[in-house]
Amino acid sequence: MDYTVELGSNTLDAMLDLVRRHTGIAMTERKRVLLEGRLRPRLKQLALGSYEQYLSVVQAGGAEVQEFINMVTTNDTRFFRTPAVWDYFLTRFLPQWRQSHRGQCLRIWSAAAASGEEAYSIAMLCQEFTRQHPDFRYRILASDISTDVLKSAVDGCYGGRSAELLRLSHPQLARRYFEACGAVLRVAPELAANIEFAAHNLLTPLAPASPFDLVFLRNVLIYFDEENQYRVLEQVATAMAGDARLLLGEQESITRLNTAFAYEQAHVYHRGPSHG
Repeated sequence: MDYTVELGSNTLDAMLDLVRRHTGIAMTERKRVLLEGRLRPRLKQLALGSYEQYLSVVQAGGAEVQEFINMVTTNDTRFFRTPAVWDYFLTRFLPQWRQSHRGQCLRIWSAAAASGEEAYSIAMLCQEFTRQHPDFRYRILASDISTDVLKSAVDGCYGGRSAELLRLSHPQLARRYFEACGAVLRVAPELAANIEFAAHNLLTPLAPASPFDLVFLRNVLIYFDEENQYRVLEQVATAMAGDARLLLGEQESITRLNTAFAYEQAHVYHRGPSHG
């Protein structure tokens, strides 16, 4: 069977529409080669001769929709990405939150958590904070739309560049909270104990048992058009406590949008009155 076939224009348009409908991601025709590369192995697995045939399978619904989502979503993450965010979290947010919420359990949402490096970074700093403040308690929800990367996150095994960068940037934390298996780092049970992993589409409501005090929504909104940015931010705001903080990525700003969030400092927004 010939797998050098290309995505025709009509099929490409229909694929892009499916991507947006199921993930919120706004891809353009410039992503043709990217889509072809990601979908071609699946065509081979299913012994399909064209992208048109695969389109029909996805449009029919069922289990293939999740497979499609797993293939078209981008999952680029690493431990302690953007140092300024982590400095704020450890030196400002955690002490201030503990001071004003004595005896409470901090609830954090790592939205679009990908393969888990962000969630485990959060947990490492929370554990470090607990060493200084034994009464401190926390829980982390780490969610992603891709079930494939969530499996990797739950496994908690990291090798290659991810493990190397953690060893170089935070050697003490790597030794304290990971078990070394050759070149691979495996998350220690105490780190995983406070994290729950779950599949979730950011375009849909999340009904947490208790509202979140802090949400990491980093390097996510850049993939959405403005309409879906509003949808995501509305869902996130609904799941947050009234005095909660929202952390965004280094290339993201929502000051131009009329939302429930107010700018506090670089990367950081707080729940505030809407300007609507």
